[in-house]
Amino acid sequence: MGRVTVRRQVRKLSANGERRRPDTLAAEEPMEVRVDGKALAVTMRTPGHDVELAHGFLLTEGVIGSRDDIYSARYCDGVDDQGRNTYNVLDLKLADGVPPPETGVERNFYTTSSCGVCGKAALDAVKLKTRFPPGDSEFAVTTDVLAKLPDSLRTQQKVFSATGGLHAAGLFTADGELLVVREDVGRHNAVDKVMGWALMEGLIPLKDNGLLVSGRASFELVQKAAMAGVPFLAAVSAPSSLAADLAEENGITLVGFLRGDSMNLYTADHRVITD
Repeated sequence: MGRVTVRRQVRKLSANGERRRPDTLAAEEPMEVRVDGKALAVTMRTPGHDVELAHGFLLTEGVIGSRDDIYSARYCDGVDDQGRNTYNVLDLKLADGVPPPETGVERNFYTTSSCGVCGKAALDAVKLKTRFPPGDSEFAVTTDVLAKLPDSLRTQQKVFSATGGLHAAGLFTADGELLVVREDVGRHNAVDKVMGWALMEGLIPLKDNGLLVSGRASFELVQKAAMAGVPFLAAVSAPSSLAADLAEENGITLVGFLRGDSMNLYTADHRVITD
């Protein structure tokens, strides 16, 4: 497995002068996702929880809907210049009867750590229809629970504490328990890892959980929440206009600027219970 962090010598400048010292960087490496031996996507990610990442990616792109849709997942031979396996190619075999991904250009993905939908060629391919509409979910959270979530998430961001360079995502219950937290250089990858974990645990659709992200709420993150049936998305930073539009369309509660007891409620605010 690839390294999660990398040590590098830096020249540090400050008001006290300069010195050379080692610094810890978040690892970023490419991973190719194959389905039944055919390349589907290449994403720049932080190594670790790759099987969850691939499962979550296929779920949030509408290829699969349950853990039973995947027969197997295995690393393929991908070697570096010294002949060592890089573990950067993962092949998933679909179960019998599961349709393969579409093969048109709009389904060919290249995702960077900053953009999860960069490779989609047409706007129509960006907007997917969920199998698990979250609008009817009765999930609700108090403002007191919401206020404590960012600090709870931060205490579990171990790699961020060492590098300052990772996004995080977590699933939470109505009483504020974080069921799982995942980190990655890509905010969309962190969410896919969380969704992949839930899929492999048999928890999809996630109608009784919320999704918390450490940064902003983009269109793609709302879309991923909708594809997994998540009725509630809370972000420490701002949402985009398209994120709010998509959340409203799917009946998802969207909370932004969640910082202590201060927060903005953008859509479906009936799920936030004021104390």
